[in-house]
Amino acid sequence: MNAPGQPADLPAAVLFDMDGTIVDTEHLWLDAEREVMAALGATWQDEDQVVCLGGPLERVTAYMRERSGTGLDDDQVGRLLLDAMEHRLITQPPDWRPGARELLVECRVLGVPTALVSASWQRLISAVAATIERDLGEHPFTVVVAGDDVANSKPHPEPYVTAADRLDVETADCLAIEDSPTGIVSARDAGCRVVAVPQLADVSDLGTSTLTSLAGWDVAGLWAHASG
Repeated sequence: MNAPGQPADLPAAVLFDMDGTIVDTEHLWLDAEREVMAALGATWQDEDQVVCLGGPLERVTAYMRERSGTGLDDDQVGRLLLDAMEHRLITQPPDWRPGARELLVECRVLGVPTALVSASWQRLISAVAATIERDLGEHPFTVVVAGDDVANSKPHPEPYVTAADRLDVETADCLAIEDSPTGIVSARDAGCRVVAVPQLADVSDLGTSTLTSLAGWDVAGLWAHASG
């Protein structure tokens, strides 16, 4: 079903964030962060997760190290968190955000290139992509840009610029779908047209087209909404 709005051409590509946008992993991150912080002799509250929403991993692990007072360095804390999160992603089926699966399938049917642009590291993206591939029966993305693929992760525009370059398209012709302020700023500053589907964070001050859900929206409708 088309969403309300004027008819529009399709974007050159659709660039998807992963955590909280395509799949609901925020509860898994919360569990993993609590597990690691407990191992470090500290606690982790919902407000801590909101502070770290959207990554990148380096910022999250530095925050966890400082918050816990551990003697471990950032890399050691990061490995603990990656191990805990990877186990959860591998052992559980994808928990699709509403409308995300249908939108991804539509992109494949229409031949619209897709990119997964995430602040998560490649090992976590690979785990999610594998579960999605088992669900869809094919690899879901044309290109993947992970947090450890770039020198500057979100909120820097480099991840989205890199995705567009790899797809050989202009960022201005791309639709980016994000859920966090960190990701929205990255996509916006790269020059993409952005639709925000926030799950936990308030993004009202970022001047971005915002939806409560992707359910019921198609690619053309989202492109028109972002353009309007």
